[in-house]
Amino acid sequence: MLGQVLTAVATPFAEDGSVNFDAFKRLCAHLLENGSEGLVISGTTGEAPTLTDAERLDLFVAAVEVAHEHGGTVIAGTGTYSTAHSVHLTRDAHGVGVDGFLVVTPYYNKPPPRGIVAHFEAIAAVTDKPIVVYNIPQRVVVNLEPETLTDLAEIPNVQYVKQATPDIDQARRIVSESGLILLAGNDELLLPFLEVGGKGGIFVFTHLVGPRVKELVSRFEQGDFDGAKEIEAELAPVIEALAVNTNPIPLKAALNMLGHEVGGVRLPLVEATDAEKAVVRETLERAGVLSSQPA
Repeated sequence: MLGQVLTAVATPFAEDGSVNFDAFKRLCAHLLENGSEGLVISGTTGEAPTLTDAERLDLFVAAVEVAHEHGGTVIAGTGTYSTAHSVHLTRDAHGVGVDGFLVVTPYYNKPPPRGIVAHFEAIAAVTDKPIVVYNIPQRVVVNLEPETLTDLAEIPNVQYVKQATPDIDQARRIVSESGLILLAGNDELLLPFLEVGGKGGIFVFTHLVGPRVKELVSRFEQGDFDGAKEIEAELAPVIEALAVNTNPIPLKAALNMLGHEVGGVRLPLVEATDAEKAVVRETLERAGVLSSQPA
């Protein structure tokens, strides 16, 4: 297993807009010490579309260094809409010792199912590490139907799917028909997906409430379903606060409030407004994550 509680890590930036690798390493260590079993680097939360290939590779190297010291895993986000580019990124990331790959459905060019399968076959050919298929139709337009995922599962190292759509019937079919390991792709899908056979997820709110997320998974696995539901209800306001604007805008606001020094976001994303920051701060205070007292 790559892990059950995985975090899609935000990429910290310095004041000049460059990647702040020291802050990144500190954030990775914090996550692995607070509930996360693995780190997903250069995903949507990590602002992958605005990172250069060199920055991505340097982030993979830094994450591997920290994660392996803490007994965690590193999943490299190497999927793009270009098969050749995705193959290049995957080959380079494999060479620096990551543990697996997150590959999003090719976006914008809207390939048919057989083109998607060929895309993943080409990427899988340059590594023997596990591949997580990232199905997020609300961002890439194409939804990977269970039939396509079953075809993808025929590729030996395609082993997981990060499912970021709330269609519970589709999630259930993925488990029963494809044989892929189902991971929740949105924070609010964790418990619903566990209930239909999922094994965990790739999350954003674990930056803030990682230990509670891990406790939710533990309680569910121990048969304490009421306890898992109690934690789900407890964490719902945090999920809502992180949705006041496009991810990772609210997340970075929250992390900065907590002293993680992740800086701002790169255009075309823009920083949270004062009103949005107020919502995030009030939620963190109610959740007990942030003290309401001035420093």
